[in-house]
Amino acid sequence: MDNSDEQLLEILASLDHCREALRLDGQLDTAQLVSVAILDLRMKLNRIGDGELKALCDGIMLPASTDETPGDGQSSAQRRRPLLRVVK
Repeated sequence: MDNSDEQLLEILASLDHCREALRLDGQLDTAQLVSVAILDLRMKLNRIGDGELKALCDGIMLPASTDETPGDGQSSAQRRRPLLRVVK
């Protein structure tokens, strides 16, 4: 692990602490923004590209054919909010 990776890990630890403090203070929107920054840094540390993240998000959002709810014709995967969304 090189020096810049070590610095990023220290920054991640600080951001995790800040996110938890924000969450405990009820600043949920701001905590969510910090989570996005944490995700971005983790992607850099693990050398995960935007294309790989998009592929993961697309895979998560594919509706499962076994999730059909009787009567309404929509799967639960189609009704729930996306877990991740790539925004550039």
